Amino acid sequence: MKLLLVYAHPEPRSLNGSLKDFAIAHLKAGGHEVVVSDLYAMGWKAPLDTDDAPGYDNQTPFNPALESQRVFAAGTQPLDIEREQAKLRWADAVIFQFPLWWFSMPAILKGWIERVYAYGFAYGVGEHSESHWGDRYGEGSMMGKRAMLVVTMGGWEPHYSDRGVNGALNDLLFPIQHGVLFYPGFTVMPPFPIYKTGKMDATRFEQVCEAYAVRLDNLFDDEPLRFRRQNGGDYEIPALTLKPHVAPGRNDLGIHMSDD
Repeated sequence: MKLLLVYAHPEPRSLNGSLKDFAIAHLKAGGHEVVVSDLYAMGWKAPLDTDDAPGYDNQTPFNPALESQRVFAAGTQPLDIEREQAKLRWADAVIFQFPLWWFSMPAILKGWIERVYAYGFAYGVGEHSESHWGDRYGEGSMMGKRAMLVVTMGGWEPHYSDRGVNGALNDLLFPIQHGVLFYPGFTVMPPFPIYKTGKMDATRFEQVCEAYAVRLDNLFDDEPLRFRRQNGGDYEIPALTLKPHVAPGRNDLGIHMSDD
């Protein structure tokens, strides 16, 4: 299979760097093709700005979405964006690996999303009608591809439990897993979290790698997160709210997960 690893950490000698190297070696040993986007090593430009819109008329206010749509449709996007889009088209699965910084992804990875997910490429696709509100949340250009987050954090596992002070991990990752991944159509796998990164020794690193190897080996077989499809019948359209009989009396993020 063809796998893209989008990696965001500034230090190659870090725990993240070692995990990246392990994943590449393990996947290749298993016969997979692997391409890596090492964002810091690439010197990835994070801000989405007018430099991403060749031909922009600066006499009008800059609208990032509309300019993204214009240059994508015209085939005039910057080359670095086109290259990353080509990697996404090529891949059967994408692994996003990053440290959890201030309860989210590093800015450079957020910038990769903002620039690569062009209007017409990752969003703004499909029919909009009274019964189908675009190809998104389970449909779209990434449909048929799998995606998984590999996330490192300094806190202990109970800190990220349902009653932990930081909030449940899947709730913290909801904007990424449901928004960044499920929105354009990825089949989203459960995340692979690594806790207490400041307390990592050789023995524990070996244990982490063993567990990571199992997840990599079963990436195309394990059960994904069962997010509800927007156009699958559970949501009122065009209001895009869950129908009254779906998860009645609840308002937590878990209502967007299917019980079936």
